[in-house]
Amino acid sequence: MGQIHTLITQLGRDQAKALQTDPDQRSLVDVAAAVLEEERQELGITYSGFALTALPHRRLPDDQPWERRGHKIRLLIEPGRLPIRNGGFKLYGVPYGSRARMILLYLQTRAIQTDSREVELGRSMHEWLDRMGLSVGGQTYRDIREQASRIAACNLTFAWEDAHSIGFEKGSIVKGGIHFSTNAGPEQNQGSLWEDRVLLSEAFFRELKAHPVPIWEPALRHIQNNSTSIDIYIWLAYRLHSLNRSTPITWPAVFEQFGAGYSRLRDFRKRFIEALQLALAVYPDARVDVEEQGLMLHPSPPPIPERKFAQLCR
Repeated sequence: MGQIHTLITQLGRDQAKALQTDPDQRSLVDVAAAVLEEERQELGITYSGFALTALPHRRLPDDQPWERRGHKIRLLIEPGRLPIRNGGFKLYGVPYGSRARMILLYLQTRAIQTDSREVELGRSMHEWLDRMGLSVGGQTYRDIREQASRIAACNLTFAWEDAHSIGFEKGSIVKGGIHFSTNAGPEQNQGSLWEDRVLLSEAFFRELKAHPVPIWEPALRHIQNNSTSIDIYIWLAYRLHSLNRSTPITWPAVFEQFGAGYSRLRDFRKRFIEALQLALAVYPDARVDVEEQGLMLHPSPPPIPERKFAQLCR
């Protein structure tokens, strides 16, 4: 994938596209060129647990939990209930898809930026979503509202394994406060999606501060509709800069982490490579080779300068 960025730098977008015979490759040139043209340097933050495991890509039955295994880590997400206005509680299923991932990214980033469990919503989140290419209106508004409610209701368990024991952290992402304003709606432009603020759970905030993964927000804007590419980008952001030598990852290991929804490895492999190419298009410095036995990960610079991340976390 790095060859495309080199071609764009040397020849320009149009000539680089002209050299591609595959329409999908020409689309990747457009994405890679747009990323190279980005001047904004906004940073995002996610928890390292989400770099090794992930939310589902598609909707599950509302009463069904979700379990994923990564390298020495497991994630269990259980559906939960929120109070409703006329009394009682409504069951919300597990959050899923690209919208849930983007909302989580906002909550985590703002919590680190402000060093506070209390995250401002309303206009602040509206402006951030707009900056990420998610103009809040119509179906997008309904999707974001639904996924925010699912995030607020669900319970998480992260379990870490080593040779001798299993440790785990159980709790929610949101402790309280996330609810929609009675006046907010897709037709409004005031930026009032939610009332007031949301409070992250103490356990989740503690783990986020202890194990943050920096990412480049403009990169995610270009892949915000592809949940698999988002997961791969975050995984590479976590893994590549910490390597001190080239490291092979077998296809069965890749399948175990990213293959939810696929029954056969060969079906998964084709779709994964497509999503990987898109993730690499927005991470120009990533060095990853696709081989017959799996992936070869090479030591690479982080997606954002480490000094900028240090400034953010001070």
